[in-house]
Order: sequence, then C-alpha cells, then structure tokens
Amino acid sequence: MVDDDESVRRALARLLKSESIEVKGYGSGMEFLEGVGSTEPHCVILDLHMPDLDGFDVLRHFARMQYQCPVIVMTGHDSPKARAESLALGAVKYLAKPFDAELLVAAIRQIAAGAGKLA
Repeated sequence: MVDDDESVRRALARLLKSESIEVKGYGSGMEFLEGVGSTEPHCVILDLHMPDLDGFDVLRHFARMQYQCPVIVMTGHDSPKARAESLALGAVKYLAKPFDAELLVAAIRQIAAGAGKLA
C-alpha cells in the first residue's frame, strides 16, 4: 500500500491484517518503486495525491515497464477526470476516500481469485 498519510497506512494495515491479508506500507511513490525491487506484490493499493511522485506517476511507470500487478487506486480528491485517467492508466479499481472497508477487502479478494479487471 502506498499513501503519504501515515495514519491511513496504519489504519489500512490494521484492517488488512485483521483479514489475514499480508501488507507492506510505503510513504511515497518513490519509496514504493525503490522498495518493491524485483518482487512483485499480488496487488498495490495506491493513493493518487502524494508529493513528488504521485499515484498517476506510479501508474505511468507501471505502463512503461509493462508491470502487470493489479492496482487499486484510492483518493481523497475524487473527480471524474481522476477516475478516468486512473482506469485508463491501468488501475483495476478506483475508490474515493472515505470508502467502505469491505469494498477494499472484496476487491483484494477478487484480485487474489484471479478476477482480472474489476468493476
């Protein structure tokens, strides 16, 4: 999970761990890209609006590198343009903060089950 807000990372980590979902948090897009290395996570939960390298930049990097990891985008700055751009850049799910935790968990479980593109 990638979010510059530490309290969001902590809350999501608690939620996912309570659902027996392994999670690793990153505080920025750059930290994530540097830290993920050669291991490919099963999915990435990605905040759009972060300083320096934002979620859109990470999605563009994935597209350039043909990185196939499913990405769930979350944002506190929802807009039709952000939603369209996120999905066009390859995100499989777009969630506006605050979102129902069950939606996030269900999306992760669908990805784990190999559901591909999510609604």
